[in-house]
Amino acid sequence: MAMELIPIGTILALVTNQVMKTAQAAKDIVIEKESFKVLSKHLFDIEPLLKELQLRQLNDSPAARLALEALEADVKKANTLVEKYKNRGRFYLLVKCRHIVHEVQEVTRDIGRSLAAFSIADTEVLSGISDQVNRLQSEMQKVEFKTSHSQLQIVDKLNQGLRDQKRDQCFANDMLEEIARAVGVPVEPSEISKELASFRREIEEAGNRKERAEVLFLEQVIELLSQADTARDFEEMKKQYFQRAQVIQRYDTQKEYIPPLKPFKCRISGEVMVDPVSLCTGTTCERAAIEAWFDCGKKTDPDTGDAKLSSGVDLKVEEALNQMQELIRENSINKDWISIGGLTDKINSILGSSHNREVRKKILITLKDMVEGHARNKEKVIEHQGFDYIVPCLGRDRSISMAAVELLYELLQDRSKWNESFCCQLSQQSSAILFLVTLLKGPVRESADHAEKILNKLFDVDEENISRAAKSGWYKPLIDRIVQGPESSRMSMMKALVTMELVDSNLKVLGEEGIIPPLLSMVASGNIELKELSLSVLVKLSSCHANKELIATGGGVPLVLKLMFSPHVCTILIVRCSEIVEKLSSEGNGVKFFVDEKGVQLELEPIIRELLALQQNSKSSNNFRRPALRALLGMCRSEAKLVKTAVLTANGVSLVLPLLDDPDSEIREIAVNLLFLFSQHESQGVVEYLLMPKRLEGLVGFLENDYNSDVKMAAAGLLANLPKSETSLTKKLIELDGLPAIINLLKSGSMEAKEHALSALFRFTDPANVKSQQIVVEHGAYPLFVNFLKVNSVTAKARAAALIGNLSMSSPKLTVASEKTGCWCFRTSCVPVCPAHGGICNVNTSFCLLEAKALPYIVKLLHDEVEETAYEAIQTLSTLVQDGCTQRGAIVLHDAGAINPVLDILTWGTDSLKGEAVGLLEKVFISKEMVDSYGTKARYLLVGLTGRNVHDDSLLGRKVAKVLSLVERYSKSSTSIIPGLF
Repeated sequence: MAMELIPIGTILALVTNQVMKTAQAAKDIVIEKESFKVLSKHLFDIEPLLKELQLRQLNDSPAARLALEALEADVKKANTLVEKYKNRGRFYLLVKCRHIVHEVQEVTRDIGRSLAAFSIADTEVLSGISDQVNRLQSEMQKVEFKTSHSQLQIVDKLNQGLRDQKRDQCFANDMLEEIARAVGVPVEPSEISKELASFRREIEEAGNRKERAEVLFLEQVIELLSQADTARDFEEMKKQYFQRAQVIQRYDTQKEYIPPLKPFKCRISGEVMVDPVSLCTGTTCERAAIEAWFDCGKKTDPDTGDAKLSSGVDLKVEEALNQMQELIRENSINKDWISIGGLTDKINSILGSSHNREVRKKILITLKDMVEGHARNKEKVIEHQGFDYIVPCLGRDRSISMAAVELLYELLQDRSKWNESFCCQLSQQSSAILFLVTLLKGPVRESADHAEKILNKLFDVDEENISRAAKSGWYKPLIDRIVQGPESSRMSMMKALVTMELVDSNLKVLGEEGIIPPLLSMVASGNIELKELSLSVLVKLSSCHANKELIATGGGVPLVLKLMFSPHVCTILIVRCSEIVEKLSSEGNGVKFFVDEKGVQLELEPIIRELLALQQNSKSSNNFRRPALRALLGMCRSEAKLVKTAVLTANGVSLVLPLLDDPDSEIREIAVNLLFLFSQHESQGVVEYLLMPKRLEGLVGFLENDYNSDVKMAAAGLLANLPKSETSLTKKLIELDGLPAIINLLKSGSMEAKEHALSALFRFTDPANVKSQQIVVEHGAYPLFVNFLKVNSVTAKARAAALIGNLSMSSPKLTVASEKTGCWCFRTSCVPVCPAHGGICNVNTSFCLLEAKALPYIVKLLHDEVEETAYEAIQTLSTLVQDGCTQRGAIVLHDAGAINPVLDILTWGTDSLKGEAVGLLEKVFISKEMVDSYGTKARYLLVGLTGRNVHDDSLLGRKVAKVLSLVERYSKSSTSIIPGLF
């Protein structure tokens, strides 16, 4: 029927219905909802205007009909557009979203232009609603629709991938997942299959419409998306695989089929394997077939016929791996078929058992190809103990470790993010962190990058992995958590650090990487628990010299001391502060670290007083008394003047002496070390204390301490510093068996302890107390003294020589005179007479140094030309020329070759030593025979010594003059070489 025959009111009613129908349908479009929603709203706004025109009876004019017909046509176009996209596939709608938006925008503008025609069709009827019509038509003509940014990103990424000809499975997986999530389709194979089937129908319809460009574009899209895991029906692939396997089984060699792949067939039965196993040679067989093979007694390889199966994997495995790689490159679907055929499991197990380097490397590379972008294959590798086999490969040589870390990284990826479950499983591998840290520090940059990314993810999975990495030598993540992490992480990291076993080099690295400043900051402003943990870490770090400097330069020492000496600080903080101060002062020059942040030396005396004051509180815990005492000891050892401060101004002796009775053995031992230092300045108080009941027994106990040589040394040193005149102390030590303990130190102590023990023995070898000397000799000390003359420190040699000299002083009065039976030159005694003492001597009764074989070694001390030992040697040699045995002693010294080195001292010794040498020569030159032998040399040296000024009134000058007079008296010449001497 012609439109002109239909009443205009009827046409208006039909258009109104069409508008409502289209407006309602536009609301249900699933893609580009906003654009269709705006179109729907405008159509709904048109409907009341059209109804108003019906009520006002629009004039049936040509202009009105033309306007109405145009509106009807445009609304039909809108309805066609809505119907076109209402039931289309969601994937297709997203791919075409930019085009759809453009179509909706154009149809909306067209409707706006048609609506504008009404404003001039019937001005009288429209007079009441003209403003509404004008506003609506203006809005619709100016409308601009835009595709959502997220959808445009997906479409642009897809188009770029198509232009770049990306066909890898990883990109396909990402693309398909993004498209599915954008349009609300579950990422499940069944749902994805429906969408892809709908997409393929779109391609067919476009082909039917002869839209070749559209077909080509859509085919490229479907080809890419079909590569994704979820685009494949796994059950369907299995079905296809076994269908092909059946074809292989029906293979007729007389017909031409596609050759089957060897890896799929058993070498014994020739059938496709269901439960494949690999021999050590690499030959793969059906499990049941190879078991039957061995049950029959066959030991050869079913494939090669080798009589002895190799312990390695042969080249056939490599050949199979090459074929697998080629298949994967040809078509990604082969990844699924290889997995369905059981080869994934098989090469996974070979990786764990093979000792062939090249096979291991190729397996790792093949596995990476198989799992790349393939979630199902990743799950399969992990399920079959993949991590157990891959992780050890991280510790192999460079090429294998690189392949292993690349495979590991790929396994942990879940499209564009990490697979949390796999990361958690890897975290349980005990050696994974160690190997990854090793790769991180290795020379291969690619491996290091992958290792670092994996490690950082494992740190997010389990914070404990950060401490494991630190134990393996990578400290930066741990330090970063301590610096920037939340409080719980800081505490966790510091607790881990405190329990780690770290050598000096590890501690130095921690300091260099900046851990000390944040620790000091927490000490200054943290809560009690943070303070305690940070102090505990600082205790550990301060064992390293370099870190002591960092703590000092960071202003840590004043901070620690202030906290340590504050009156209302909990015990554990004082303990940790004391331990830090102890570590800082433990080195020989430890006080150099006691500076402020500007490097200015702190006042040390107040620190000493505070450390001593901590010992006065009887309620003080041993936990901080011990480190405080050790700190005090360290500071006193490193700065001698601090000992004087502690003794004189801080009353250190009286404060430390009671600690010898402390129940804590360690405190007692530190007290002994301190008293040893203090006794150099104030010994009387120590003596009085030791003479009290039960006190000296404790000191003897320290001498007998077999577990702490340092304490034994200090105890001996303490005794050495006490006045030798305190005979009551000497007597009591003998009664308490202190003497054997001191002598035992000569046998087994450290060199410093031996030196102190030698010094302590002087009180027992006083020539005025022969009985005490006898006890020393009876305990076997004399041979020990002689041994010290041979090879030991200078101090030990000097003290040993002096002790022998003390004993030798008593020899003349202890020598037993031999009985004479005739002329003095014809003695009949069978006991040898001592050439020095003129009687019967031995070591035990007369302490004769000749009998002790000590003389050669004492003479050697003179030849060594060392001031300290030469001085004591002369003193000891002088005991051989005492009154009553001068002549014999001189001859003994002559026979021992001692006189020439004594004369030589006049050329190199100090004035004090030269004076002792001249004193000895005075006794020697009483003998005319000695003057005859050495007079010329002595005369020359002595004259040179005085500078020919015989009237030198100094002590040395008077001694020289006296010796020269002796030389001149026995001179063969009657003329003096020194005018005016006689």
